[in-house]
Amino acid sequence: MCTLEKRGDFFILTLIGVTKADQEHRLSPPLIESIRSALAEARSQAVNGSVLITRSEGKFFSNGFDLKHAQAVGARAGSADAAKAELRRMVDLFRGVVADLLSLPMPTIAAVNGHAAAAGLILAMSHDYVMMTSPRGVMYMSELDIGMTLPDYFTALIRGKVGEAADRRDLVLRAMKVGAKAAVKMGIVDSAHDSAVEVEEAAMRAAEEMGKKRWCGAAYAGLRKSLYPEVCGVLGLKDSFVLPSKI
Repeated sequence: MCTLEKRGDFFILTLIGVTKADQEHRLSPPLIESIRSALAEARSQAVNGSVLITRSEGKFFSNGFDLKHAQAVGARAGSADAAKAELRRMVDLFRGVVADLLSLPMPTIAAVNGHAAAAGLILAMSHDYVMMTSPRGVMYMSELDIGMTLPDYFTALIRGKVGEAADRRDLVLRAMKVGAKAAVKMGIVDSAHDSAVEVEEAAMRAAEEMGKKRWCGAAYAGLRKSLYPEVCGVLGLKDSFVLPSKI
């Protein structure tokens, strides 16, 4: 599950887990629903100058969709088709998380302190800024290794966020496990740090700097959507034209 903490005008969304397995933060329907609920709360309380930081407990940021959950659904139904249908349902549900983040009226920062794989990597990349620990953790699009193609909004987001064709090829068609420093060179990560503490401190410093600007949230969201027209089109997010409140 996740929690949402409000610190002044800032929001801290934390992926939490009680057991070791929970701390992989696999994106099951309940976790996806929990994240969307937290984002809706942040949206409802947003003011000019708000910033969202997403972090996680444990050594994973997120290890992607909860395939064990899908397998369990299939086992109960006695059908492999039921497992595949549940995975497709998770893909459809997670579409809403990406849409929420790309339309949120505030800057967003992912403080990645461990592995971010498949949909977990997409979760990180859906933020405006990504900071990551250098000593541990990789970014990894595992779909090729498990024999799965990418959902359309994954592909559109990758094309929008990863500038070089060779880097996109390595990420998707080689299923390369990318460390923090290499991810900085690819443009996936903005900065690499020596520890989870340093990542979170850097995220808070960036949030404080942006928060001081008191940017209009509606204008920020509109400008973000204009930068990534392909993925926003796939997600059904419409452009919004915002005029200054004082003119």
